[in-house]
Parts: sequence; C-alpha cells; structure tokens
Amino acid sequence: MEDLLREKIKEAVRVLYAGEADDDLIQLQETKKEFSGDFTLVVFPLLRFSKNTPEKTGESIGTYLVGACSSLAGFNVIKGFLNLEVSDKWWMGFFSQMIAGNDYLAQCRVKQPETIMVEFSSPNTNKPLHLGHIRNNLLGYSLYRLLSACGHKVIKTNIVNDRGIHICKSMLAWQKYGEGETPESSGIKGDHLVGKYYVLFERKYKQEVEGLKENGVDEAEARNSAPLIREARDMLLKWEAGDSEVMELWRRMNQWVYSGFDVTYSLLGVDFDKIYYESDTYKIGRDLVMNALKENVLYRHDDSSIWVDLSAEGLDQKLLLRSDGTAVYMTQDLGTAVLRHEEYGFDRCLYVVGNEQNYHFQVLKAVLKKMRYPWSDGLYHFSYGMVELPEGKMKSREGTIVDADDLIEEMKETARDVSAELGKLADFTNEEKEEIFAKIGMGALKYFILKVDPRKNMTFNPSESIDFNGNTGPFIQYTYARIRSVFRKADQNGVAYDKVIPAGIKAGEKELALIKILRRFTAVVSEAAETYSPAIVANYCYELAREYNQFYHDFTILGEPDNSVRNLRLALSDATSRVLGTGMWLLGIEMPERM
Repeated sequence: MEDLLREKIKEAVRVLYAGEADDDLIQLQETKKEFSGDFTLVVFPLLRFSKNTPEKTGESIGTYLVGACSSLAGFNVIKGFLNLEVSDKWWMGFFSQMIAGNDYLAQCRVKQPETIMVEFSSPNTNKPLHLGHIRNNLLGYSLYRLLSACGHKVIKTNIVNDRGIHICKSMLAWQKYGEGETPESSGIKGDHLVGKYYVLFERKYKQEVEGLKENGVDEAEARNSAPLIREARDMLLKWEAGDSEVMELWRRMNQWVYSGFDVTYSLLGVDFDKIYYESDTYKIGRDLVMNALKENVLYRHDDSSIWVDLSAEGLDQKLLLRSDGTAVYMTQDLGTAVLRHEEYGFDRCLYVVGNEQNYHFQVLKAVLKKMRYPWSDGLYHFSYGMVELPEGKMKSREGTIVDADDLIEEMKETARDVSAELGKLADFTNEEKEEIFAKIGMGALKYFILKVDPRKNMTFNPSESIDFNGNTGPFIQYTYARIRSVFRKADQNGVAYDKVIPAGIKAGEKELALIKILRRFTAVVSEAAETYSPAIVANYCYELAREYNQFYHDFTILGEPDNSVRNLRLALSDATSRVLGTGMWLLGIEMPERM
C-alpha cells in the first residue's frame, strides 16, 4: 500500500502542479493513534510545487488521491498533514492474502543478503555467567534470529577470555588454598567453583594491601607489590612461556568452567556456530603487531612496549604489547578479527558488548584500518546499556554478582508461585507443570530484558517481570495459550475453520484494528533487524496481545451464530497466535500451548 500511495502522490504532483517530486519529498508514515486515518502524508515538502497553504495543498492532493485510488475511502487535513483512510475492502483483501500463506516472514527477506557475524557472550573463565551476561546473550541470540529471518547468513560466535591476569588469580588462589577441591568433591558447579577462588584471591589480596599500608606503604605501591599480585603476574609469564605445570592447571580449571557454561547456555536456549579462545587468537594478534611494527605502522616505547598512535584519528596512543611481551585485550581482538574474516569473509561483524567498551572498539576499528584491512569498515560495536537490580550495581571481585543460574532458578520458582496463586494448572501433571514453569520463568526473564531499548541502561526486577498482566512475557504467553485453547474447543465441538474469507463480509472496528496491527508485523521485524533492536518486536507483540485480549473480551468467537463472522474471528485468532508465536520466537521465547 505504501508503494502504491507514493506513486499516486507523485502522480498528483505531476497532474496538479506540473512538478516532479523525488522520493525524499514523499514523507509518508502511519497515522498517529490520536488522529483519524491509516497513513499520513507530510505536506510541507510539497509546498514548493503547490505555491499554496499547507491546508489547501493537503485538500487538493487528498481529493485527487481518493478519486484516483479505489483503495482509499477518504481523507482529512490537519494543518500540514494529510491523513488518508484506506478502505475496509482493501484491508480485508490484505488479510485474505496474509492467511493464505504460511510464511509470515517472507516479506522481510532482503534483496541482497549478507554474511553477518554476531559475537556475543564473551565470558571470562574466572567466574560464572551473571545477569549482565544474560542480557548480552539474549540480545546476541535475538539479533541472530532477526537477521536470519531477513535472509542474511548469520554466524553466531563467542570469544572466551581464557587467559590473562584475572585467570591466573583464580588459578593461584586454588593452588594455594584449594586443598584439591573439585566440582565432584564439592558438589559445586565448575564455573561457580572457579569463581569462588577468584573472589577468595581478591579478599586475600586486599588483606595484604591493607597490611602493607599499615606499615607505611602508599596504596599504589602496596597494590603493585603485594605478594599475591606478584605471584599472579609471575604465573601469567609462566603461562605465556608454556610452563607445563601452569598449563596443566589452566586446562583443568578451564574445563570445569566450560562444563558449567554449557549448562547455563542450555538453560538460556543459546548456542554458537563457532567458539574462539583468546589463548589462541592472541598469538595471531601478537604476530600482526610485530609485522605492523616492521612496517612502521606502530612504534616501540623506550621500555620495549609497542604502541599505536591514533591521534590523527581523534583518539590517542594505545598499548598493544606490554614491555615484557605479554598481550593485552586489544592484541587478541586484532587477531580474532583477522582470523574470522579469513575463515568466513563476513560483510559485517557485530560485537555485542556493553557500552563501557565503546572506546575499545573505536580503537580496534582504527588500528585494523591503519593496518590496511579494508573490511574493517564492516565492524560494528553493538553497544548496549548496563543491567542492574533494584539493589544497585554488581561487583564480581566482591562476589556480589547476580549469578545467572540462580536467577534462572529463581524465575522458575516465581512462575511456580504465581501459577499456584492463580490456580490455572490444577489439571496438569507434574511433568507438564515443570515444563510450563520453565517456559513462563524464562519467558518473563527474556521478555523483560529484551523489551527495553538495548542502548539504554535498565533495572531488572524479577517480581515485575512475571506479572500475568501488563507488558510482560507471561501476559503475551497467556494470550497465545488462550487462543490455542479456542481452537482446541473448536475441535472438540466440531466447529470447522476455513482460511478462506468470504467476499463481501463486513469487518467490525475491532476486527479491522487487529488486521491493521497484524499487517505491521513484517515491517516491524525488518526495522528491528535494520536498527539492531529486538525491543521493537517485543513491544509490538505486547501491543498485538493487548488488542487481541480486548477483542476477545468484547466478542464471542465459537458462540457466534453467523458462520462467516465466526470464521473471520477464528482466522483473526489463528493469525494472531501465529504472529505472536513467530515474534516471540525471534526473541528466543517459547510459547506454551496451555497455561
């Protein structure tokens, strides 16, 4: 319809004013809810042709369009805005075409699909996944599904930060204080066990620093010279030198962590096509740095450290290799980027990383460009905001992080409690109940996080997220389950449902309102993929669910005596459930058939 209207508007300008309006002058948008109409033309850019007032220009173009386009039923002009009303017949024709097809995402397919890599998760092997990782994983996975739905070839990747001083801290603490403790001997999940020793290191290290300060050492020197931190640095050097004892311990403790991560990823419904490890890619990055140094792209400092000067790019000097030859995060990111492009030849690579790393990715792109990698233009930092609890920020060093596994279990328990209060699952088996609790709990968690603009900071409140009313995942899931129950009753009562809508059937205001929202689905998905914002799909699903519930409340469906009207309402219900199911699937959310 938008394409047709654009052509007719250009035609109106030619006929009425003997002018040629370029596409950028045809500003067409959906009519705001407070006004009457379906599409609104902003008239102001066309005044150069009409040489008249906005109101009279709108009246003239509106009159022409209604006469020239049978799909328009009327118009109104409010100041410089021409509101166009599409005929009920056109809306019914659209809906008939929509339900005749099974692929509701077909119109989202782009004409020129790309190969896009999405990197998300990026955990450290010194601690378990936490609430911040949950937002990261959910955003990354939803971006994968959105971009795939639009026809792109998408590779899901993860870079595991499995080397560095922070990893050595956990290893050293376990070596000194662990007494051989393992996940099997302790019954503690592997990533939690390693995280326990990271926190223990920080506590012991803090005690050493305080002891040195009490003996007159200033804080900076105390933090730098405390025995534990010096031992950790020595362990890092041994690791980079390939010391057999250190490497064996590193592999052992990392494997504990990977086993723990796998469980959490499974609970989140997340997987990867390729996992990279910093312990591999930093070597490639180090070689890149040394080659660039030979070509005078980089420079060596007096202490033998290697730097890049990005002042011409509006940045500053950035360290790439320390004076002792050890690598920094930037080194491994350079190596990972080059390796990935060699393996996949991506057109775009999205880094799903929090906004505290904005500067890092500016530097990464600038360094690769300086190293003459033209594909660096395709690197994009998907910078998302931090997530907190009502109690405030989390600090992994102090052991105050919100553990992902604990939060997932808490969401399931909350779903169990809320469902018990509502008494909706009395006739279900225990196995069915557990499955539904998991779907409701995870649906609440995922939706609450994904409905927020990813670029904004957010506060996650578990109790708010699982409300069965309002803008929540369970509300949308319940709407879907309600619709599926209608069709189960239809089958039980022998009520037939025909996808063909009889010609000439009149749709009421509520039916038309649903059809108009359903029509927006493909545009919503396309916009969400183009702008990297799953929140657009999430809030659309809520709008659709809310509109359907109003429709369900106001009208009978199976009890409607007119077969044609009943069939239309069943078709609307079916289409709504399909769109809700597809939309929530794009967010990684499962929809229970019964609740």
